[in-house]
Amino acid sequence: MTSSRHDVEHDCDLFVVGAGSGGTRAARVAAQHGARVQIAEAYRFGGTCVIRGCVPKKLMVYASRFRDAFDGAAGFGWTIPQAPTFDWRTLVEGKEREISRLSGIYLANLKKAGVGIHETHATVAGPHEVRLGDGTVVTAGTILVATGGEPAIPAALPGHELAISSEVIFDLPVFPRRLVIVGSGYIGMEFASIFTRLGSQVALINRGANVLRGFDEDMRDGVRDALTQAGVRFLMQAQLERIERCADGLTVTLRDGTRLDADQVLLATGRHPSTKGLGLAEAGVALGDKGEVKVDAASRSSVPSIYAVGDVTDRVALTPVAIREGQAFADSVFGGIDHAADHATIPTAVFTTPEIGTVGLTEEEAKARHACVDIYAASFKPMYDALSGSDEKVVMKLVVDGRTDALLGIHVLGEGAGEMAQLFGIAVKAGLSKSDFDRTCAVHPTIAEELVTMRTRRIRHERMADEPTGPGMADACG
Repeated sequence: MTSSRHDVEHDCDLFVVGAGSGGTRAARVAAQHGARVQIAEAYRFGGTCVIRGCVPKKLMVYASRFRDAFDGAAGFGWTIPQAPTFDWRTLVEGKEREISRLSGIYLANLKKAGVGIHETHATVAGPHEVRLGDGTVVTAGTILVATGGEPAIPAALPGHELAISSEVIFDLPVFPRRLVIVGSGYIGMEFASIFTRLGSQVALINRGANVLRGFDEDMRDGVRDALTQAGVRFLMQAQLERIERCADGLTVTLRDGTRLDADQVLLATGRHPSTKGLGLAEAGVALGDKGEVKVDAASRSSVPSIYAVGDVTDRVALTPVAIREGQAFADSVFGGIDHAADHATIPTAVFTTPEIGTVGLTEEEAKARHACVDIYAASFKPMYDALSGSDEKVVMKLVVDGRTDALLGIHVLGEGAGEMAQLFGIAVKAGLSKSDFDRTCAVHPTIAEELVTMRTRRIRHERMADEPTGPGMADACG
């Protein structure tokens, strides 16, 4: 464990490369523990989440949902004198003001904590050396790499240079009336939901048979159907062949010969750790197949003085996880508080409309790991839509260990699901049971009350006696 006492052999005790959520948290906490800290960021402080990810995306989610509000207003007695119109530039400018404000707060908080600031690119020049953009070399007792991730653009795809990434779409000079999205992960699905509601004709190309791989099947089916109803055209089990420029925009050709015209093509085919050109391999840091920094539970790399947190490690690519990792690193290395970030049972949300909130095991995962699994589920029309005219459904699912009654997973599709996930994530993390939910009084009338009023089991998955079982797994339901 590194001491927080000043290391007189080096210019600073800690140098952080990258000022995103994980890096800034680590820098501030280490400084509060008494370490001399410096940080370098080549672009804007705040990282992917603040500048080109979660924050601008959520602002656009809010903007897109006004369409539903306008459409449903008449059922509640409101008359809108004329058809609402949308101005893309107003949204982009408002988004830019907000992320600039937040970026300024990140920078101000670092300065307030006493962190030395370098607004420049930095590379790792050795186990204790960082080279800044002007060639200056800064020595540090410990180096933390927190450079995040970046869109993975398939360079072998003919015409890939004509497409845009999720980091570019926020600042398009002209609103795309025809948008083709490649990829059905949470990024592709969220932008499909946003732009179809803002007025684009959206087509989504997906190699698989369903969207949102890794999520619970009921959530996948429900959100796909909802976006289809909203106007998204899904082309499933399809593969992109090439992108070409045409007279009025772009033409996308699929492997089966299908052609789509577009103003923009968004490649949402994944992200990879941002380590290219950082000098890590040359410094002896072991990297994985995706370029990720290989780290142990304490976020230490193969070089004892170099650590990494956040998306650059390719563990769990979520902003709150990067923050937890940065906090744990700084507390352990500089604060004498020895703990590691917990990557188990992380609640998350997909901000489509309707949105998904989820934590824990899916139904399929639970069946594979547990001998007896009970499923409680509900699908219903929310009260809001009784007058709005919408046919959208809320879908809820509780995944329960049939032997112990422990809640293994909770999945919700519907309004406010992301907000719910923060709270029911606590319940699963704490190891609460289905009976704990049953004993909890409902808040009425709310969507969330259904979580504590589901009493009828939909299905029980029971492992047969002759099927293989995992360690400690009983052969059947108790």
